[in-house]
Amino acid sequence: MLRINDTIFSFDILEKKFRCNLPACLGNCCRYGDSGAPLSADEANILDDIWIEVKPYLRPEGVAAIEEKGRSVKDFENDRVTPLIGNEECAYTILKDNILMCGIENAWSDGKISFRKPLSCHLFPVRIKYYSDFRAVNFEELAICSPARITGAEEGIYVYEFLKEPLIRALGEDIYKDLCIAAVELRENKTLKR
Repeated sequence: MLRINDTIFSFDILEKKFRCNLPACLGNCCRYGDSGAPLSADEANILDDIWIEVKPYLRPEGVAAIEEKGRSVKDFENDRVTPLIGNEECAYTILKDNILMCGIENAWSDGKISFRKPLSCHLFPVRIKYYSDFRAVNFEELAICSPARITGAEEGIYVYEFLKEPLIRALGEDIYKDLCIAAVELRENKTLKR
C-alpha cells in the first residue's frame, strides 16, 4: 500500500495496466453489479436537478424505470445508487452500436449539463472507501474488464494513467502528481532490484 496524506492506494493502481475497450466489453460495467452506480448525496441531488435535460437522451425503458423508482434509490445496503432497468443495466444507459453508454455523459458531451456522470462511474473499476481518518483507493479486478486489462497491457497504460481525469476529480491535482511520482519511483526501484 502507498500512503499520500490521508489517502491509501493499493499498489494495483500503480502496477496494473488498463484501458477501456468498449467494442470488446460492450459497456458491461453499466449492466452487471449488485446494484446501480453508487452516488453521493450531492450527486443524487444533481440527478434531480438535471432530469429534464437528461431525459431526452434515455431509452424509454430507462425513463420508465426512473419515473417508477426515482432518479436515485436506496440499495440493499441502504446506499444511494442509480435505479436499474429490471435487475440489470443502469436506467441512465443508452445503446450506441450495441454498446451500453451513459446518457448523462452524452448530455454533458452535448453541452446540455455541466455534470459529466457519477464519480463512481468515472472512476470504475477503481473504488474509494472512506474511513474515519483516511480513504482507501482500490482497483477491482473484474472479469467483465478483462478486455481493458489486455488493451492496457498491449498499449502500456497503467490504471492511474488511464483514470487521470477522474482521480484528479476525486482526489485533487496535488495528490495525483504525488501518485505519478510514486509510480515512477516504484518502477525504478523494481528495475534496480533485478
